[in-house]
Order: sequence, then C-alpha cells, then structure tokens
Amino acid sequence: MELIASINSAINGVVWGPPMLILLVGAGILLTIRTAGVQFRKFGYALKNTIGKVFKKTDAKEGEVTPFQAVTTALAATVGTGNIAGITAAVTLGGPGSIFWLWITALFGMCTKYSEVLLAVKYRERNKYGDWVGGPMYYIKNGLGKGWKWLGAIFCIFGALAAFGIGNAVQVGNITSSINTVITAFNPEFSAQSTVNLVLGIILAVLAAIVLFGGIKRLGSVTEKLVPVMAVVYIVACVCVIVYNAEYLPAIFRDIFKGAFTPAGATGGAVGSMMLCITWGVKRGVFSNEAGLGSAPMAHAATSEKDPVRQGLYGIFEVFMDTIVICTLSGVTVLCGFYAGGLNGMMEYGVKGDTSLNAAALGTVFGMKGGSIIIALCLALFAFSTVLSWSLYGTRCCEFLFGPKAIRPYQVIFVIIIIVGATMDLTLAWDIADTLNGLMAIPNLIALVGLSGVVVKETKDYFNNRHKEFD
Repeated sequence: MELIASINSAINGVVWGPPMLILLVGAGILLTIRTAGVQFRKFGYALKNTIGKVFKKTDAKEGEVTPFQAVTTALAATVGTGNIAGITAAVTLGGPGSIFWLWITALFGMCTKYSEVLLAVKYRERNKYGDWVGGPMYYIKNGLGKGWKWLGAIFCIFGALAAFGIGNAVQVGNITSSINTVITAFNPEFSAQSTVNLVLGIILAVLAAIVLFGGIKRLGSVTEKLVPVMAVVYIVACVCVIVYNAEYLPAIFRDIFKGAFTPAGATGGAVGSMMLCITWGVKRGVFSNEAGLGSAPMAHAATSEKDPVRQGLYGIFEVFMDTIVICTLSGVTVLCGFYAGGLNGMMEYGVKGDTSLNAAALGTVFGMKGGSIIIALCLALFAFSTVLSWSLYGTRCCEFLFGPKAIRPYQVIFVIIIIVGATMDLTLAWDIADTLNGLMAIPNLIALVGLSGVVVKETKDYFNNRHKEFD
C-alpha cells in the first residue's frame, strides 16, 4: 500500500504541478481571447437565458433532459465536498489570498466550461437506446476526427476509474464521516461508527441504484429538485454568518487581496510562498468547478436544447454559481469565524483544516451543535448528488470504451463501491482520485485547443444571426 501511495504521490506531483495548472488556466485564457471574452461580454445575457428562465416550462423527449436538468446534473457533480472541505484546505494551506486565485481560475474557467458544453452538444450522438451521449470522447472523435479516437479512449479510461474514487468512494466517505461527527457531538461516548457506516453505505447504495437504474430522465428529475435545495440551505447559512460578522469583512477582503501577492505579509509568515498560495487557489478552483476536466459536458450533452451556444451559456452560469458564489461563501465564512475568534485553537495557517472549521464558523451564529448539523446535512446532500452525477459520467465513459453491453455491469460495480467507500480509509482514495482527475484533463485540453476555432465560429454565428430566433 505504501508503494502505491508513493507512486501516486510522484504522479500527482506532476499532474497537479505548475505545468498542469498553467495548462488549465492557459486554455481558459486562450479561449477567452479567441472568443473576445464571451463570458464577460455576454454575462448578463447568459444569466438571463439560464437562471432567468428556470421557471419556464420545457419539455424533453425520451432519452433527453431539459436544459435546466442538464445543468443541475452537472452542478450536482461540481457542487460537492470540494466546495466545503476543499476550500477550507485552500484557505488554511494557501492563506486567504488563495481565494483571489480561486476567482481568477473561475473567471477564465467560465469560458472553458462554455466551450466544453458547446462542443458536447455540437458533436453528440444517439446511442442504441435513443439517449443523447456526448462529452470529450465524442468531440474528440467527431471533431478532431476518427484518427484521434484513441485520445478519447484515454480520456474514458481515466474518467471511468476516477468515477469510482472522486465520484463515489470519497464522497460516500465524507457523508459517513460528517454524520459520525454529528452523532459524536450529541453523544461523545459513541463508538459504533463501523456499524453506522455500513448501514449508511447500504442505504446510500439502494438510493443510488434506484436513481441510476432509472436512466437519464430519472437522474435529471432528481437533481433538478436536489441541487437548488442543497444550494439554498448552504448559501443561507453562510450568508447569516457573514452578515452577523460583517464588521470583519474589510479585514478579510484586505487579506484576500494582499495575501494573493504577499502571503507572508497576510499570515505572519506561516504560508510559505506566493506559489503555494496560487497553487492551492487554482487547484481547488479547478477541482471544484471541474472546468477543463471534461466531466460536466457528458451531462450537458443529454439536453433537449438543440443550439450548442445556448446550452454553452449554462456552462458560464455553472462555474459562476459553483466557484464565485458557493466557494467564496465557504472561504469567507471560515475566515469570519477565525477573525471573530470562533476558531480559537482550531485553525492555523499552514496546517490543513477540515470541515470542523466550517462547522465552528457556522457555530458562531447557530451554536456548535447547530453548525455541525448544518455542515453534515450540506455535506451529505452535496456528496450524494455528486455520486449520482459521476455515476452517469463513469457509465458514459465505459459505454464509449466497451459498448452498451457494459453499462449495467459498470453500474452494478459502482453501486457496490458505495458500500465499500462507506467503510474504508479515504486518504489513499482521495489522493488517487485527485491524480485521475488531473489525468482526465490532458485529452480534454488537447481537444479544446484543437477545436477552439469551432467554438469561435459557433459563437460568432449565434450572436450575429441565430440569437434572433430566441430573443
């Protein structure tokens, strides 16, 4: 096991090192330049035509989901434990300034996600069951050409395996851990964690199987109800803490901007370097919104929307909501708790923090038990929604590699791993999942750069001509 951990650590250092982070942000910068900053120029238009039409009734045929269901399925995967635990880790290891680099990543990531979604809809196909299927493997095969199909297969290998880790075992482990924390808060003598974890694993496996085996339409129907509820609960809780501790906001935002360029000045030297600050901000930003990884396009490809650009607008909204809104609220809430003294003895820059810091920060308003309950509830909802969406991603990758006959066996294995994930040590699983996530990005980034001209052409054609059909 130590050997596997050592090998993975070496690979992870390369995959998530400065070159990969530069490639991920660099792809966003390139696409931003080539599209003349479509995410900035058309931001109002994107919000108007995405969240602004959330209550407009839209019908989807068999094998399709509505545009809103497509984005909630994608958000179900992106709004996960990384929005809570991941941001807390970034703030404690990279300092407050990591939030600034999180924002920078998101601003360019909006264009990356827009491009991924656009290409997914443009190059999607119908499978033998009549479902729309798409994503990086299909825009690699149908966009770059069949001679590049091998690159799509590589993406799918990493994606199918990553789904077992980042989209399953890690998420389920976070659910059981958060629930055990709540139980312990009310009963410090509690010692039956292993039994509770097993029972929770079985329950989660049954719930996931019901949704997963019901197909894309059932998945879309569940996520369109689950995602808004879980987002509202968490956002309202964080806003309450921030408003209650509003007197500390000037100091917090001063340290965010100051710490982005002089981390030692903001943290008294506890954070080692500006590069560490940038790395954690960019890494958690990408990990949270998944822009450039190629996962979300697989959900968006199932949309009933026929125009690639119109669905691409949801990619802009998705990154904005996930990172600019929810991740920022997470980071600022923890910092409010720290500045208010609610995290005394718990938070130290340079030492990785966990969700106990989030609970303590919420505890400054709701009490420690109340904060623990809110975090446990949000983590459970965030993590379970991620499991549902990644089950789709892994299935699509497996289908591309082995055909429709492999769908059901893959889904059965996925459900079994939910039970395993509820009872295993997550440290190595998290590290391996982190590595596989990064490896997924390489084939996708090659395709995005290679097809950037298609993105430009579609964008210009839509805003010069096609948009008149919808406005």
